[in-house]
Amino acid sequence: MEKMRAVVITSYGGVEGLEVREVERPADPTADRVLVRVRAAGLNRADILQRKGRYPAPEGAPQDIPGLEFAGEIEETGEAVRALHKGQRVFGITAGGAQAEFVVVPESTLALIPSNLDWAEAAAVPEVFITAHDALFTQARLQMGERVLVHAAGSGVGLAAIQLAQASGATTFGTSRTPEKLERARGYGLSEAVAVNDDPALFADAVREWTDGAGVNVILDLVGSSYLAANLNSLGMKGRLMLVGTTAGANAPLDLGLVMRRRLRIMGTVLRARSVEEKARATRLFASHVVPLLAREAVRPMIDKLYSMDEVRAAHERMESNESFGKIVLKIAGA
Repeated sequence: MEKMRAVVITSYGGVEGLEVREVERPADPTADRVLVRVRAAGLNRADILQRKGRYPAPEGAPQDIPGLEFAGEIEETGEAVRALHKGQRVFGITAGGAQAEFVVVPESTLALIPSNLDWAEAAAVPEVFITAHDALFTQARLQMGERVLVHAAGSGVGLAAIQLAQASGATTFGTSRTPEKLERARGYGLSEAVAVNDDPALFADAVREWTDGAGVNVILDLVGSSYLAANLNSLGMKGRLMLVGTTAGANAPLDLGLVMRRRLRIMGTVLRARSVEEKARATRLFASHVVPLLAREAVRPMIDKLYSMDEVRAAHERMESNESFGKIVLKIAGA
């Protein structure tokens, strides 16, 4: 078997369990599968959790090679692939294994990279922009002119959501624990912002002030349990709470009376564990709605820092420091 280099989780726990090793290259693609030579791959919180043994890859995905998003060029295609061909620049999502020199994925989970993006910029796009677009528009049905509150506004998903919401004609509000991140996020379309430390009521008060008591229509929450009560108080009539992350925990008391009186909707979403068909639909909508915005630079990826694959431990430490603004990207080959 041919070999390739990959980031490998050799033991669960700290960054010392990450190594770059020679592993078997994926088999040649068949049917609708595509072999991509990966040039760069994004780093996500899911990779941190997988390294710690708290977020195993779904069945069928590599358990020891992390990576949910990538950018590269098509090396080979299966016999049922129709729309793509060898040599094209593509980016996409996968349930794992993207932090390697090669990855095999279904054709339906790939999109063509606009010519104005380099490898690193392209690798910073798929997971966060597909997640944000799917959560805001497919799930929460954000409409033109509505108001949206984005937590963790300086994160990759947060910055993608702010840009997409603004591009749709929505008004965007945001929170972060770091005032400096909020100031930088204003350059991506954030209208109003408030720094939140250990008192989530701060943003509920701010939302009432910003909206003259009307509340927001949609909240994109990457934080979780500690924000639930303040989220509900921040939503207006028929508001929608979209749960995307639980960095501060997954359990909290729920005021059912408030939910009923305001006719609120509470929804949760994950991208990694979805079926190929669901990922294909999300990718198709991303390709038709978001890629044209990237091509004309109406929205843009934000790279915090670029690391070589051999610096993967430092990349994990950077993400865990919570000092990053935007995406952390690994150069895999030739990026």
